Amino acid sequence: MQTVDTVSALRALVTRARSENKKVALVATMGNLHEGHIALVHWARQRADYVVASIFVNPLQFGASEDLAGYPRTPEADREKLVDAGCDALFVPAVEQIYPEGMLNQAIVSVPNVSEGLCGAARPGHFDGMATVVVKLLNIVQPNVAVFGEKDYQQLAVIRSMARDLNMTVDIVAAPTIRAPDGLALSSRNGYLTDRERAIAPVLYACLQQMAASIQVEGRVAEGQLMECRRRISDAGFQLEYFEVRNAQNLNPVTSTDTHFVILVAARIGKTRLIDNLTVDLRLGD
Repeated sequence: MQTVDTVSALRALVTRARSENKKVALVATMGNLHEGHIALVHWARQRADYVVASIFVNPLQFGASEDLAGYPRTPEADREKLVDAGCDALFVPAVEQIYPEGMLNQAIVSVPNVSEGLCGAARPGHFDGMATVVVKLLNIVQPNVAVFGEKDYQQLAVIRSMARDLNMTVDIVAAPTIRAPDGLALSSRNGYLTDRERAIAPVLYACLQQMAASIQVEGRVAEGQLMECRRRISDAGFQLEYFEVRNAQNLNPVTSTDTHFVILVAARIGKTRLIDNLTVDLRLGD
């Protein structure tokens, strides 16, 4: 695996790969890699001949009160994991490479509707910063395929909408959420959890499963079950931000004719903010 830290060096590697008729894939990360990230690399490897991973802690998507300075950084361990996963190139740019004119002078990509509400309400400006850096990485690499995890469901929806609206030719591929044996979705922020908080954390997935089972049985979203799940999460010790059921395609509020749902949750425990989701497709039972 070759590691580069400039846009020009990365473009040279990708140009060489294309000259050899290789299909290129991108896996964009913020580092502190875990099995979920490595699964994205494996998905990319199955769909392309040359896999580029990026590690960039993007300051543009962090709010003033968020953990940019304290975000976990493990560069050596990350590199070893990517080598073992068969990654071909690693891009580790400095902020100046991504924002050479500074962030205040940077054009911003804003994706309406799908970025609003849910995490968009809790983290103002987050999706603008995320969409902007993803567009930049896609333009730098110009991959055939880009792989993103379903755990960040709203992020995935924003990227898909952005790619469609901007007539991008890249194939946006969604990889399933990787979970610990007790159901907790793997996340770089899980390392913030204390032992007590880690023992409580699987309640989120349990409530997603509870709500999914209710939808499958009732054929609809039962408000009483929604309230019960919210109460269960709060009683476990979480500060609940949202527990919602939305249309899985566009994240609009559900209607009586919807058959494909996504249940989404965000909650804080201690200093850690956790998100998760689960989809339910009633059409699969036809």
